[in-house]
Amino acid sequence: MSAKIDETITFECETGNYHTFCPISCVSWLYQKIEDSFFLVVGTKTCGYFLQNALGVMIFAEPRYAMAELEEGDISAHLNDYEELKTLCIRIRKDRDPSVIIWIGTCTTEIIKMDLEGMAPKLEYEIGVPILVARANGLDYAFTQGEDTVLAVMAHRCPEQEFPIGESKETIKKTKLFPFPLLKENNLVEYVNHPPLVIFGSLPSILVSQLDTELRRQFIKVSGWLPAQKYADLPSLGDGVYVCGVNPFLSRTATTLIRRKKCELIVAPFPIGPDGTRAWIEKICYVFGIETQSLEEREERIWESLKDYLDLVRGKSVFFMGDNLLEISLARFLIRCGMIVYEIGIPYMDKRYQAAELALLQDTCIRMCIPIPRIVEKPDNSNQIRRMRELQPDLAITGMAHANPLGARGIGTKWSVEFTFAQIHGFANARDVLELITRPLRRNENLDNLDRTTLVRKNNEFYTSIPTPREDNREYMY
Repeated sequence: MSAKIDETITFECETGNYHTFCPISCVSWLYQKIEDSFFLVVGTKTCGYFLQNALGVMIFAEPRYAMAELEEGDISAHLNDYEELKTLCIRIRKDRDPSVIIWIGTCTTEIIKMDLEGMAPKLEYEIGVPILVARANGLDYAFTQGEDTVLAVMAHRCPEQEFPIGESKETIKKTKLFPFPLLKENNLVEYVNHPPLVIFGSLPSILVSQLDTELRRQFIKVSGWLPAQKYADLPSLGDGVYVCGVNPFLSRTATTLIRRKKCELIVAPFPIGPDGTRAWIEKICYVFGIETQSLEEREERIWESLKDYLDLVRGKSVFFMGDNLLEISLARFLIRCGMIVYEIGIPYMDKRYQAAELALLQDTCIRMCIPIPRIVEKPDNSNQIRRMRELQPDLAITGMAHANPLGARGIGTKWSVEFTFAQIHGFANARDVLELITRPLRRNENLDNLDRTTLVRKNNEFYTSIPTPREDNREYMY
């Protein structure tokens, strides 16, 4: 008789440190997303060293970020911080002419109680450029939450949503669906008359276009994205506007949109993997009372195109140490691909914001007839390493600090930070996720094949020798 599979999610919490990048690293992708912005990181030389190493040195193009280094006089309050920042911002305005300047406060500005929020409005008035203050410092749980802080601050600058005269959120009704595709005279797809929808989360422009297209196939129009490519194009927010996130580390932004901007949050799984993308679209359609069109068939076609990768990962085991808050979504997708997930370590777990993702994880495990993996919040890495020694997973997804030590102990590793910078959202990019996952698995398999062969040197020439199963243990060269 087979043992009963536990169908409930188990949450544990350890007391480990946060082994993660500094959240000021969010500058590396946000300055590229918001094309007319400039990021000014206010911190010490250590912060500057981190930016220089983590973001790289660009020789042929100057990036739109800079470092305002605090000196001993600043820390001891012997210097005039306002005048120094004013000089820097005037120079930035002259050299770059940005539409917005974003100050990134670091740990040091928190410790010395530097009043960035007090100085920003006055300086904004003087130089005529909007200045936003985001406290993206090392007190966060994960480095990806730097984006969360910036978007939460940016949400306050979004204009208020205005409904046409005689129309409000109560009077917006759903119209009859048209057979897809129905085109107007100007070749634009007809949309259902639904409330405004704003998607929040920083994605490359190509991913934005892909997700916009997927929703348009369901007759849903995206009113705007937060952040937008241009600061002037920030979406309108307010009572009656629906918002939906694309990343699981944006809980602070979601809270700001609900409490401060009075938006309606659509709690959906995140569009990572074919299963997550379909569930994300289905939830939006369900909220707006729209029947999905050919969505199941679209997902099946994507799974068919992934068969070569699925054959490689099926039955393999993976262990998440926890780093970037994408762990739940990635684990759910890999379980759907046929992998075994021993443990999901995560630095911080917002059960309300990730409620739909957790429900999909549970349904996926039941569908695949495997136990639900344990979820460990704020994991202790020493305990995790001991558990990995016992479990011997085929792959560990971990931060950069632990990759080489684990590799030396015979466990395949993948840097979790790579999933942050890779294009992993939507139907079309599921293949890229599996490419990242299978790369160390293929490498380990190739190394195992090399272990079965040795190089023999004879007369200053190398020959490949293969140990044979013969009793005399002789090596035959060819």
